[in-house]
Amino acid sequence: MSQFIQLHILTSYAPSNLNRDDLGRPKTAIMGGFERLRISSQSLKRHWRTSELFTNALAEKIGVRTREFGLIIYDELIKGGIAEKDAQKWTELMVKEYGTLDTDKKNFLKTKQLVHISHLEKKIAFDLIKKLIDEKREPTKKELQNLKTISTSVDIALFGRMLTLKEGKNSSKYSIEAACQVAHAISVHSAVVEDDYFTAVDDLNDGKTDTGSAHIGEMGFAAALFYSYICINKTQLIESLEGNEELANKAIQALTEVAIKVSPTGKQNSFASRAYASYVLAEKGSYQPRSLSVAFLKPIDDEEMEFSAIAALNQRMENFDKVYGACADSRYQLNAATGEGSISELLQFVAE
Repeated sequence: MSQFIQLHILTSYAPSNLNRDDLGRPKTAIMGGFERLRISSQSLKRHWRTSELFTNALAEKIGVRTREFGLIIYDELIKGGIAEKDAQKWTELMVKEYGTLDTDKKNFLKTKQLVHISHLEKKIAFDLIKKLIDEKREPTKKELQNLKTISTSVDIALFGRMLTLKEGKNSSKYSIEAACQVAHAISVHSAVVEDDYFTAVDDLNDGKTDTGSAHIGEMGFAAALFYSYICINKTQLIESLEGNEELANKAIQALTEVAIKVSPTGKQNSFASRAYASYVLAEKGSYQPRSLSVAFLKPIDDEEMEFSAIAALNQRMENFDKVYGACADSRYQLNAATGEGSISELLQFVAE
């Protein structure tokens, strides 16, 4: 049975617009019959994966997700003195090993889809580029096949990768199943999105002939206490990292730290919506994972919202234990509302 690490996180944000919908307003969801604020899992993972904390902690073990790897290959070949025609042909041969080339001429040498390339695959590609430049020839079929590897980067092992190339019976051995599942964060209370009416004034307008503003606009915002849930399959993570448990533990610690410290960047300059988690419940064990979001099916609506949310979370955890048996082998709580626990102890706990 796999070993799971589950994180239940409560984070409070003052008025903000962390994650926008197609109209530019904060994303929402209906839960328990009430509208809640929502931060999509895609937004959370993107900001965690690209944060300075995460990249510094796992330097040189992180891949790149892009449509433009072909442009990098092409530029390197041109810098090496390869003629444009040959550079384009060789680049196309290499890029087709990662994904389907975009046929639109304005997307020169780009893939149709985002391709997540591991740090090891990037090194293999650059080593091949150097070899082609030195030997003035196009890549062989075997060299092209060797561009991909099942050895992967930490972010790919955590969040997965799907290559659309067909191998055998419509499957790809280079696709990686995500070891980490992230839920959409939702407010523990009902929420109403408000509109901020704002103006911008021209500094050089003395107001003698025109007293109006130079710009008028509206922006949606709301404040909320969010519940976030993360589930990490540590067994699978170690397997994806080819048995490197030390690297897996380092990845889990880095992910835990960014999840409780890093905020989405939506409208940061307008709202300065930076926040650390107020409460974290970490669980470890081989039991079937479960979210505790049901603790907030009925919205929290009292004045002691933070303490009430923590109490509701713990009450539902205890009730699950009563009816299903112990749902975790061990637990650790960090509670900034009461000053209990520490981040150093939490990071040690998730990696033990």
